[in-house]
Amino acid sequence: MTTLPEPVEALVVALGQLPGIGPRSAGRLALHLVQSEMGQVKQLAEALINARERIQLCITCGALTEDQPCAFCSDGRRDATTLCVVETAVDVINVDKSGAYNGRFHVLGGKISPLNGVEPEDLRIAELNLRVATGGVEEIILALGTDVEGDATSNYLSQRLTAKGVKVTRIA
Repeated sequence: MTTLPEPVEALVVALGQLPGIGPRSAGRLALHLVQSEMGQVKQLAEALINARERIQLCITCGALTEDQPCAFCSDGRRDATTLCVVETAVDVINVDKSGAYNGRFHVLGGKISPLNGVEPEDLRIAELNLRVATGGVEEIILALGTDVEGDATSNYLSQRLTAKGVKVTRIA
């Protein structure tokens, strides 16, 4: 069995850490990259570094943005009385692409999972409570997964937010 040179193996390992990239795909990508023109590889490397340096989380909702606050929070045409609570910043993009929702967002940054060491204090729940407390939010739409952790997180949030007089609904 032939082994790859160490730098290629290191590249395979690094690419294999990306979500959805298994060992075979990582190997194909690595071999493609080391055989590509240097200009293409440098362009890819610069794009990766540029995106990582410039993209951050919105200080208000937690969505991905280059500017503070993000386009969702600064868009006056969006319904500021409704917040859609999602797990990750990618979920914001997916919900918005549907075109069925025109309110604002709040990213929790995960789900409550005591077995994995994720407690409510580890999520952006305090920030959500602050947004509700400052007024203007009339409805919270929980758009979390239907797995055990998503259900637990939704129940936890529902109990606390309903007590604050906010209407809480959950997507089907």
